[in-house]
Formats: sequence, structure tokens, C-alpha cells
Amino acid sequence: MEAAMDLMRRISPNQSETALSALLNLLPHHSSELLSQVDQPLQIFMDVDCAKEFVLCEYNRDADSYRSPWSGKYYPPLEDGSLPSPDLRKLEIEANDIFAVYRDQYYEGGVSSVYMWEDDDDGQGFVACFLIKKDGSKAGHGRKNYLHEGSWEAIHVIKVEPEEDGKAHYCLTSTIMLSMTTEDKPSGTFNLSGSIRRQVSHDLAVADGHLCNMGKMIEEMEGKLRNSLDQVYFGKTREMVCTLRPPPQGNFIVTALVEQFLVNLAI
Repeated sequence: MEAAMDLMRRISPNQSETALSALLNLLPHHSSELLSQVDQPLQIFMDVDCAKEFVLCEYNRDADSYRSPWSGKYYPPLEDGSLPSPDLRKLEIEANDIFAVYRDQYYEGGVSSVYMWEDDDDGQGFVACFLIKKDGSKAGHGRKNYLHEGSWEAIHVIKVEPEEDGKAHYCLTSTIMLSMTTEDKPSGTFNLSGSIRRQVSHDLAVADGHLCNMGKMIEEMEGKLRNSLDQVYFGKTREMVCTLRPPPQGNFIVTALVEQFLVNLAI
């Protein structure tokens, strides 16, 4: 299992589904552990009742059906599917409306979803999952049609423990998966993809509201992750290209590619 997880950390996000499927066949007795620990590329589905798209993931899945955060219904229909409590469902609906505004301001498009459920560990706290998928390709939400393919997928899972002395403990685990492919006749085809995961915990005053606290944590974390991606992934790519081509030419190529990626994904 340790070797499998080590392999998945090194697999490109656009190949993770194929790799995970192979591992599930090799390690069927570890299937539940693999599915819970490996982040897979996010998929989109349409809630026909609300005419809104929502994100599919392991966190809104029950059997082979997925729950929409907008209507609360499962697609395909599922009897006795797991649902959050009425109070948590109310908070979930509010979170989806607020996060949609956040998505439009920072990403200028894409699809977002928020799912919440009771924490089975203690029965008192809850867990929230905030998801964003932005397709920056020519066929998707890309603004300038520079990228042949490109996506930014953000998964933020926050575990909220019961409050004590007016404060609650928040543990945020964030994963960003990105990929970009360009097709340019002079420069040829270029592909860059990778993922990054970070975790942070805070004790925050409940008086400010759970959504306010979680929103601030996600906003700060995404800023840090963007900086890390710029320094690690794009910086390393620039270094590698400059070893193969003269520095002025190498810097120009990578800078142009990075700008295409950022402009199309609006991050």
C-alpha cells in the first residue's frame, strides 16, 4: 500500500484514473483505502431539476450515484441515500451560494460545489468539502483560446471539531491538480501537469461563523498554493528549458506558456 501511494504521488493528474484502475485490480483488498486517499480528476454532471452543473467526487458519492448540492437529489436516483442533517443541509446550501461568488471572482467561470456531512469519528463535528473545476481549454472556459487542453482542479476538505470555550478546531487539507497542453507550430506541443497538497489547522472563534472561518482559510491556502506552484513547477520548468535552449529563448518560451495557462484559467 505504501508503494502504491508513493506511485500515485508521482503520476501525472491526467493519467491518475488509469493508474488507479490498475492498482485497484492489483490490490482489491485495499480498494476502499485507495479510493479514499487518492484524489482523482473531478467530473461534472448536470442537475436537471435546477439546471445547474455540479462536481462529482468521492465525497458526494453513494454506491454508483452522486448527490447534487443544489437539489439534494441523487443522480441516478437512489433510495435511502445518505443525506446531511437539516441544519447541516441549510449550511451547505448557503456555502454553495457563497462559494459560487468566490469562484466567479477568482476564476471567472468554472464549476464549484460544496458538500457537508456529519463526522463519524465523534458524532458532534462535521466535515465540509469545497471543490472547483476550471476547464481552460478551447472547448471549455478558456478566455483566450491559447490552450489546447488545460484545467485547474481544487479540492479543499475541512474537518470541524466541536467548539470549546467559544472556539472550534478547523483542519484544512487542500489539493490542487493542474494540467496544460499547448499546440503551437513554431514551438511544438508542450505539456505540463502536476499536483500539490498542503494541510493547516487553526482554532477560530465560532462567533465569526463557520462559513466565514472556512472561507478565510481556503482563500489564504489557495494564495499560498499558487505561489508554491509558480516557484516549484513553473520555476523548475523554466530551469529545465533554459538548460536545453539559450536562456533568453528558454525564458521567453516558458514565460509565454505560463501566461497562457494563467490567463485561460484566470488564477
